[in-house]
Amino acid sequence: MKFLVSNDDGYFSPGIAALASTLAKYGEVVVVAPERDRSGASNSLTLDRPLSVKRAASGYFYVNGTPTDCVHVAVTGFLDFKPDMVFSGINHGPNMGDDTLYSGTVAAATEAFLLGIPAVAVSLAGKYHHFASACHAVDLLMANTLKTPFTQPVLLNVNVPDVPVAQLQEIEVTRLGRRHHAEPVIAGKNPRGDTVYWVGPVGPEQDAGAGTDFHAIRHNRISVTPLMIDLTASEQMGSIRTWLNQ
Repeated sequence: MKFLVSNDDGYFSPGIAALASTLAKYGEVVVVAPERDRSGASNSLTLDRPLSVKRAASGYFYVNGTPTDCVHVAVTGFLDFKPDMVFSGINHGPNMGDDTLYSGTVAAATEAFLLGIPAVAVSLAGKYHHFASACHAVDLLMANTLKTPFTQPVLLNVNVPDVPVAQLQEIEVTRLGRRHHAEPVIAGKNPRGDTVYWVGPVGPEQDAGAGTDFHAIRHNRISVTPLMIDLTASEQMGSIRTWLNQ
């Protein structure tokens, strides 16, 4: 198999090295990732300047753009082949619930999905860096992929508990949970005395019951959430039509 690997933490991230090493057991791996940390970049494309692709001493390629840029450039022009799968990660921290809308990790996988390629975003839901556990989850996914390859593009958001492999429970197919509103921004002063603002913490979990990604992670289960791109609020179409025709 041929894999494209990207992320939002940058080409120098230990998470992307762990992911690339794991996938190398199954085929050819090419890494195309941002030149710096682009966490929170979401699905942004760079349209106001050209993008460059350079090669690092590690052999990885890096782009002066967003995660979406990396996958878009790689698939639509830089690579001389179409990847069989695209993996994004391993992210430092979870991408669950509403956070997926902002995630550059998920965005890189989303771009591959939009380009017709099965894609997987992998995140380690914690701060202790048990990358072996995330790699174990990738191995489990690849075992199923080799047995039954995808016949159409899928977009999987995978979150792995940040615990040793021995403490991992089974894989659970989940839905996205929801958070309460984010905390207010934090105001401060820069050295010139100007008021500046830091984005505040995420809101606490609101919808985190059984079946959600939040619930799975709390119980040391590997969370796999299939995502889709259709943002249409279908259930509101009738009421909006009535509102417009009043």
